[in-house]
Amino acid sequence: MALLLGQLIYVMLLFINAIAVLSEDRFLARVGWGHAEPGFGDQGQSVKSKIVNLISAVRTLLRIPLIGINIVIVIYELILG
Repeated sequence: MALLLGQLIYVMLLFINAIAVLSEDRFLARVGWGHAEPGFGDQGQSVKSKIVNLISAVRTLLRIPLIGINIVIVIYELILG
């Protein structure tokens, strides 16, 4: 069970890292997923705009904590690897 939980944590961390490093100018705008500002409380948001907002929130809010979490994981792997 612990092995499965550890692998799940690694997968979630890698997925969040992948979202955090997406460049809006170089990648997201080219595929048509650039950031569009809807009105506050807009109930008619599409799934695409919700995903774009989620990507933007992850990039904004988790940038600093991800650095610390990645350092801890790297040190853990180096010591107990």
